[in-house]
Amino acid sequence: MGLTQRAIEAAGIPTVGISLLREVAEKVRPPRTVFLRYPFGHPLGEACNTAQQRTILLDALRALETITAPGTILEPGYRWRRQRFGGATGTRREGTTHVPLL
Repeated sequence: MGLTQRAIEAAGIPTVGISLLREVAEKVRPPRTVFLRYPFGHPLGEACNTAQQRTILLDALRALETITAPGTILEPGYRWRRQRFGGATGTRREGTTHVPLL
């Protein structure tokens, strides 16, 4: 992902990535990275937790404005299933298979 980000940035388009492996982000050095200590497959957080997903997505978008040094890794410090996020969390209704993220 970081190599792709650098190519897109070379074309003048700002990018930000979300990483679950800090070691890889440090080696690849993408332009901007938000690092989360979350399990694989959950880069935006828990399923159906829209408040958490929205917060992480907004953090990533803010990183586009605030990170100025290439290769910077932002670590918000959220803890998997221990962090409380404001707002209502998504709930899955009986019989539904799809829950929108936002």
